[in-house]
Amino acid sequence: MAHFSLELSPRFNETDGLGHINNTVIPIWFEAGREPIFKIFNPSLALSEWNLIVAGFTIAYKAPTFFGQDVTITTEVIRIGNSSFDVKQCCWQGDKLTAEATTAMVHYDYQTERSQPISEQIKSALLNNKARV
Repeated sequence: MAHFSLELSPRFNETDGLGHINNTVIPIWFEAGREPIFKIFNPSLALSEWNLIVAGFTIAYKAPTFFGQDVTITTEVIRIGNSSFDVKQCCWQGDKLTAEATTAMVHYDYQTERSQPISEQIKSALLNNKARV
């Protein structure tokens, strides 16, 4: 299945009062890590042609993430259904897993307000694509 990696440098303003990266920041990083998947569905990323929604999201914080050390966000498609798919993401700082999440995404038509089948071409790209952002 598709596997992507994104390197980020935590910003000072993302740090909370305890010196950790705030727990509201990592889901934003995970969204950034899903951009290559967004491009598979919508190569131009044009909002007028947007065709994905988040149907659900779970996150587990495993260890603190800190300012001053780069992080790697890994993104992997772990399930593909008829109109939906699941993405597993991990936040790594060095060799330490600091957070992981699973996101359910739906291929969606905003005009009809209904899910739509994922084409075989997109399924193939999700199964075979490996990229570094």
